[in-house]
Amino acid sequence: MFLLNPPEVRSLEIFSTLPQRYRQPRRTVWGDANQGGRETDSFLEGPVFDDAGNLYVTDIPFGRVFRIDTQGEWELIAQWEGEPNGMKFLSATELLVTDYLNGLMVVDVRSGAVRPYLGRRNTESFKGLNDLTFDSQGNLYFTDQGQTGLHDPTGRVYRLTPAGKLDLLLSNVPSPNGIVLSLDEKFLFVAVTRGNCVWRMPLLADGGVSKAGQFFTSYGPSGPDGLAMDEAGRLLVANPGLGYVWVLNHRAEPMQLLRGASAVSLTNLAFGGVDRKTLYCTESTSGTILRIGMDVAGAKLHMPG
Repeated sequence: MFLLNPPEVRSLEIFSTLPQRYRQPRRTVWGDANQGGRETDSFLEGPVFDDAGNLYVTDIPFGRVFRIDTQGEWELIAQWEGEPNGMKFLSATELLVTDYLNGLMVVDVRSGAVRPYLGRRNTESFKGLNDLTFDSQGNLYFTDQGQTGLHDPTGRVYRLTPAGKLDLLLSNVPSPNGIVLSLDEKFLFVAVTRGNCVWRMPLLADGGVSKAGQFFTSYGPSGPDGLAMDEAGRLLVANPGLGYVWVLNHRAEPMQLLRGASAVSLTNLAFGGVDRKTLYCTESTSGTILRIGMDVAGAKLHMPG
């Protein structure tokens, strides 16, 4: 990677850590396939904020969703037989969750009730859903990652319209993960974890796609995961294999590099705070939430309806 101007390196601080009462380390089927069989007590992903400033995160191997208040206090709000990952608010009281095991699921944050939303496509099960985002028109974009990679570049990206039409936009991605739209919604960015890069795909006026390209190339043992966009149009990329968050300009040049005190697995990120100028990151292997103040606010997330 050649850079005319080295990025500013900044350090994340600890906001809160999963309490001990929620930790029971053990082997899981998910951990055997994705963590080399190691025992784990959690693997946090999917951060998203409600209007009151509460942070919600998923715990993949144990099928849990937690709420963390502004003081860093944790509450378990839902648990089911699933492997939840990315989340966005479907309404003021419901979360739409990409569940690797079950497809799209809905969680009522008041009662903890969980119900299916979309489990299959034309009776065919998904490979394993990962992340999602809404546009301003209520269209839902989501990634179907499964165990794809360079050995099997068949990961998918879908769009679900408000009318219920499901479009397959990409079917050749080696591990599609995080997903986010440009500010003008003319481009879709997809983290390609096993390809160690981020793809950029134009969205055409007729609903089609064309000329998908490789926008950013990283390195290391595990590539880009969660994505976010700020109000300046900068793309933020969580890179767990390096323990970095890249802050990229419109030419994919790193402007800032955010990292923890040591090499950590930064998997996902979300903007919070009253002005959306605090970036929160999941450090999945230790069950920790990190944060840092930013100079630009995060782009406002859309909610259908």
